[in-house]
Amino acid sequence: MLVKRLAVSLLAVFAMAGANVVAHAEPAAAAAPRILYYDASQAQEFVAVVHQGAQIWNSKVANVRLEPVPAGRTPNIRVSADNGWPRAYPASLGNGRWVMGREAVNDGYYPPRIAAHEFGHLLGLPDRRTGLCTDLMSGSSAPISCTNPNPNATESATVDRNFRRSVTIPAREYVWVG
Repeated sequence: MLVKRLAVSLLAVFAMAGANVVAHAEPAAAAAPRILYYDASQAQEFVAVVHQGAQIWNSKVANVRLEPVPAGRTPNIRVSADNGWPRAYPASLGNGRWVMGREAVNDGYYPPRIAAHEFGHLLGLPDRRTGLCTDLMSGSSAPISCTNPNPNATESATVDRNFRRSVTIPAREYVWVG
């Protein structure tokens, strides 16, 4: 606050002296996406599908990125598989676990859609049960024939909003012209 007042005072003095001062601002850099690490080592035969689900989200949102957990790092998301129905257990935004359930796969649901849907829960999206294939979060209310694994524009925008970071205001450069 004191620095700002001092800068304004100096500008006023220069202006009274008849000098022109031009302010230049550097353009704000885009904020880097938040990286969420996932562990698919317990996903059994669905490891490739888990990676596919992560890549689907990575291609549709800018503020968060899903990456396989590197050695020595704790994952944000753990993925496993069992014979039940797919389900997610979010702990907080971007953290938790989800299960790739074989029951849905055996019933004929499209595995990449299941993986992207369950990741969607960890990214902050609830089930919507619209029955529409265009809505990823409609889940099992969409027909078994639905093979669309992509979030719609609203779902992508919601995830981007969930992971938006505040943008740092860049420093301004004042150039003496006179």
